[in-house]
Amino acid sequence: MKFDTPAATNPIDQMKVVGKPTVRIEGSLKTCGRAPYAYEHHDAVANQAYGYVIGSAIAKGRITSMDLSDAESAPGVIVIVTAANAGKLGKGKFNTARLLGGPEIQHYHQAVAMVVAETFEQARGAAQRVKVSYSRHDGVFDLASVRDLGVESKEQLADSLHGDFDGAFAAAPVQLDATYTTPDQTHAMMEPFASMASWKGDRVTVWTSNQMIDWSVTDLAATLGLPKQNVRLISPYIGGGFGGKLFIRSDAVLAAIGSRLSGRPVKVALSRPLMINNSTHRPATIQRIRIGANRDGKITAMGHESWSGDLPGGKVERAAQPSQLLYAGANRRVTARLSVLDLPEGNAMRAPGETPGLMALEIAMDEMAEKLSIDPIEFRTLNDTQVDPVKPERRFSQRQLVECLRTGAERFGWSQRHRQPGAQRDGRWFIGMGVGAAIRANQLVKSGARVRLNDQGIVTVETDMTDIGTGSYTIIAQTAAEMMGLPLDKVVVRLGDSSFPVSAGSGGQFGANCSTAGVYAACVKLREAVAQRLGMDVLQAQFRDGQVSVGDQHLPLGAAARTGELVAEDSIEFGGLNKQYVQSTFGAHFVEVAVDSATGEVRVRRMLAVCAAGRILNPTSARSQVIGAMTMGVGAALMEELAVDKRQGFFVNHDLAGYEVPVHADIPHQEVIFLDETDEYSSPMKAKGVGELGLCGVSAAIANAVYNATGVRVREYPITLDKLLDKLPPMI
Repeated sequence: MKFDTPAATNPIDQMKVVGKPTVRIEGSLKTCGRAPYAYEHHDAVANQAYGYVIGSAIAKGRITSMDLSDAESAPGVIVIVTAANAGKLGKGKFNTARLLGGPEIQHYHQAVAMVVAETFEQARGAAQRVKVSYSRHDGVFDLASVRDLGVESKEQLADSLHGDFDGAFAAAPVQLDATYTTPDQTHAMMEPFASMASWKGDRVTVWTSNQMIDWSVTDLAATLGLPKQNVRLISPYIGGGFGGKLFIRSDAVLAAIGSRLSGRPVKVALSRPLMINNSTHRPATIQRIRIGANRDGKITAMGHESWSGDLPGGKVERAAQPSQLLYAGANRRVTARLSVLDLPEGNAMRAPGETPGLMALEIAMDEMAEKLSIDPIEFRTLNDTQVDPVKPERRFSQRQLVECLRTGAERFGWSQRHRQPGAQRDGRWFIGMGVGAAIRANQLVKSGARVRLNDQGIVTVETDMTDIGTGSYTIIAQTAAEMMGLPLDKVVVRLGDSSFPVSAGSGGQFGANCSTAGVYAACVKLREAVAQRLGMDVLQAQFRDGQVSVGDQHLPLGAAARTGELVAEDSIEFGGLNKQYVQSTFGAHFVEVAVDSATGEVRVRRMLAVCAAGRILNPTSARSQVIGAMTMGVGAALMEELAVDKRQGFFVNHDLAGYEVPVHADIPHQEVIFLDETDEYSSPMKAKGVGELGLCGVSAAIANAVYNATGVRVREYPITLDKLLDKLPPMI
């Protein structure tokens, strides 16, 4: 299937609105504080009460007693939710941990109770009076100690063994065999996990902060033992998610239970320590990479083995995944193994798999290039492939990795890079450049929408798609405006409500392409309905400037709704399109760093990202996504690490004072280039995702730049001062 219809029947290709730099249509609501986030639906229902969640004080064991008497007599307390009075709870598809623990405890800060009171302060104060006694059991909290006990993941990477890797690697004249590690990381989004629940009979409405509405309705219904149609989720604005809000968490479940027990609407927000230990995180990895190549630089053997940990029944971090597709090579071993740990749940965080995987693979590629005495960009270019390395019958729908690398090299001034590490200096600073390639899957997910036309010529779009700060409102409005021949101010977008048609949701960087394709499909139906009501041939009808025209006949779009509102609903489905073609996005990241010769301090001086990600629907918001991702890459490279207490089993730095993320002063000028690309095999929009691509490969580019500056190769992230200080070359 190829989306190459002419502009007459695919107005998207006219690009009068789509593809143009556009400010966010909801921007004024956010900047003026009028966009209600999950904890701010103050007027949605009356008589709201407040819940305060209590987390387990141990990582593994059992509650032996819970004394609530003192707390129950505290001022303002309405009810205290525990496993004893919550009723029978099921378990959703996407959660490894139970969202209300007791008597068994699975991990530190697992929710064990929630105090509901008249005010937040009363709930928090009473929570301090709850006395919980535990029987502590031994747990496993160190991935390295159980790495060899890891089992092949149930989600084992497809076709992970191909050819004769062992033989090819042994025979390769140039070899690399190195181990890299990435730490546990947390999402650190600004808006906390927050929810408010209210019941009407046997139906519950939950205002929450959630990226995937339909997934979470399904899971919340399963947890509460309700039919799915009895659960409504509303999430119009989300203050960041990065994958942490793909799934319901304890705030939503406990708000619903607390509301049911108290007979009042209940509002719950997790404190920052609870966010970090109670919810999900990106799990640590250990990665062994082996690359064998001929002396001319052609890769003959690619081995990437990864280990990660999670709670029993959890999922592996697919860090070895990029090595399946990024470079050519006939003989491969790509495996992922999972160890059982008793730490909080490991799960998706922005570009899961590719982010930690490329943090290792792209250092290994630089190390191999050095062994071969080949420029790192030329080494990557030499091993480019236009087909799936293990399924050569499958071509990439679009693959411009080489163009990304060469465009970036020219723009960044790569030719000025000193090949000898430590050779360039600026006063007391060592200067270096680094590069990292990027790949991220372009997933195709069914997505639907409903569009309404009134007699004023205003089109309203309704879909349960969410906006996590990515610009969903705007690109959906642009799509509807383009399709219906309207200016943006004639389009209203309503998102994040489970009463709307099911969309792709915000995750896996599939949201933009798939949700707009769903809106496109609904608009095609609306165009048909408009033409029929106006007595026009839809194939001849032109929708432009608020008018519908066929030949010399011109009518206002709103005329079609004068006898009643027109409503159309449809969804986009992709069939086996992603099986016929490898659907991926590509990029290249360039970084220049300075390293202080005395202290080892690393400062990022310049950053450039070059992205090939299909049609860019809105260059303004797309650039914002990429520079935000680049910033996350700086954090992952230089500072972000959840420190594990390996005796007690919890993340020690569980707030934004101890868990360091980049601030404005850490980030220099960032430049983003989007290559001109339309992918006719991706969707009617001919677009792809870009929000996660901007992170993939960034951290390795920084690590490679640090090496080029100092000659110090760090294989354990983050690259902190202690890993550099005693290895820095003398300053002459």
